Amino acid sequence: MPKTELRDLPDLIRRPIVTEKATIQLENNHYTFEVVPTATKPQIKAAIEDLFDVKVTSVRTMTPPRRKKRMGRFMGYKPHYKKAVVTLAEGDSITLFPEV
Repeated sequence: MPKTELRDLPDLIRRPIVTEKATIQLENNHYTFEVVPTATKPQIKAAIEDLFDVKVTSVRTMTPPRRKKRMGRFMGYKPHYKKAVVTLAEGDSITLFPEV
């Protein structure tokens, strides 16, 4: 497995996932992100700690099954993605919604 360079880490995190379930989990210090499907847990942990300057205690990942998408008579698939639920240390937080 090739080692990931420090400058490549921010590219592993695509975007935060903002759903009803994900916002409820924010109370327990669990943050949900969409990540590159090839990213590993240590890489995700290093990327989050580097980007947001927080201490990550655990990373849980899941790859949901691909969903079918039909366009007329043609069948295709929705884009493949991977979710990561990151638990932060007590007292750390990430500002996902800056005050507008």
